[in-house]
Amino acid sequence: MLALRLTRAARPAVQLRRLLVAAASGGTGFLLLGALGYALGHPGTPGGAVLRLAWCAVPLAATVYFALAVARTDPGTSPRPGLSAVGLGPGRLMAISALTTALSCALGSMLALLVFLHLRGDLTGMPFDGAAAQFLAADQPLPVPAALTLLALVPAFASTTVAVALRPRDPRPPAGTARTSGRTGSHGRSAAQGTSGAYGRFGARLHAPARKKAAAAQSPAGPTAPEVAVAEAAVPEAQERDTDGAATLMSPPPPREAPAGLPWGITVIVAGLAAQAYAGSSTPGPALTDLPVEAFTVLTGWILTALGLVLASPGLTHLCGRLLQSVRPGALRLLAGRGLMAEATRIGRPLGVVCAVASAAYSLTALYHGPAPTFGPLTTLGALVVTGCTVATLLTAAVEARQCRADTTAALLRLGAPATTLRSAAALRAAALLAVFGPLILVIANLAALPMAH
Repeated sequence: MLALRLTRAARPAVQLRRLLVAAASGGTGFLLLGALGYALGHPGTPGGAVLRLAWCAVPLAATVYFALAVARTDPGTSPRPGLSAVGLGPGRLMAISALTTALSCALGSMLALLVFLHLRGDLTGMPFDGAAAQFLAADQPLPVPAALTLLALVPAFASTTVAVALRPRDPRPPAGTARTSGRTGSHGRSAAQGTSGAYGRFGARLHAPARKKAAAAQSPAGPTAPEVAVAEAAVPEAQERDTDGAATLMSPPPPREAPAGLPWGITVIVAGLAAQAYAGSSTPGPALTDLPVEAFTVLTGWILTALGLVLASPGLTHLCGRLLQSVRPGALRLLAGRGLMAEATRIGRPLGVVCAVASAAYSLTALYHGPAPTFGPLTTLGALVVTGCTVATLLTAAVEARQCRADTTAALLRLGAPATTLRSAAALRAAALLAVFGPLILVIANLAALPMAH
């Protein structure tokens, strides 16, 4: 009951994001059912049916990625102090988050099935004067197991991805080097061991001189001269050790390193553009549905290009932060640059997905030199699902970044920083990202469309 109350007692913004996940799942489920309907209505062209089903992988991936972003920003399933005492530890919260995602996606899939059956005329007759009968195979019986299997793809993939991404991790730091023996025979995990007199100074030996003096006061013979000398020498040495430890704790942490995916991302982008160039040189025109092999090559090239953009975008975002702090920066540029460097991975990956979708849309429109082409309803629905999911994922990642830096923002406001400075820093970050990623989208889109145009 407590888990159900945590799920239901969410803010309207959280419920709206869950409804958006359900809507995206419904759109993807309808596209999968549309591919099934095309396969039923055209049994003599299996290549076209497989190609339509393969193109559904793009909205499926966009929906799963959006569901993961929504699960990350769900405050109802985030670990909080005191929940472990009532049986809601990290593992249980992860299960609740995966179950919530599965329920949202299942709701969208069921709505997609109802709409599909309604358009086929299986519920209340043929609507729209039978306009949807051609691509939904209304004259063929619907295989229920196949339809349910396709509809179960989105909830299964989404819940599994959320469970893997939000699984509990060990908060302890990873083990360093192997256990070695120090000079005194003591064991440790550090490669650099202390000297023979360095062990035990922070524990029992820290107060050893006081205990020795008390024991000497109670002893009738009194301490010997060597014992007094050792006790007096141990006190300043222990105090020096404490001072060094306090200085280490008070020193600021080292700056975060740049993400390491930029070279790999550039390599994958080049491979994707090469695949698209090969497909463009082997086809006489942009009619991809007539040649499934070349169409699969184009799809593979676009997937590689999108993967390369996702891998390279965190590094580019980190580079934007460094560029903002170059050449004698002020407080505003430092704040904006450090924010981009800290959020490079969180913001960069969704931004890379948006760049991939934008470049693909631009290259598709650049293939046509005549009048504007007429897209079918399923193509329009797929474009809406992919575009909406990518933009919503980027906005959700921005919300997650804002939640992560809430403590820093509150500390700055307590120190007297004006709110206009924080808004100006956010605007400066957005402008820097637009200045770097805008030309990148145009360059990749033109390179992808150049072989296909010829």
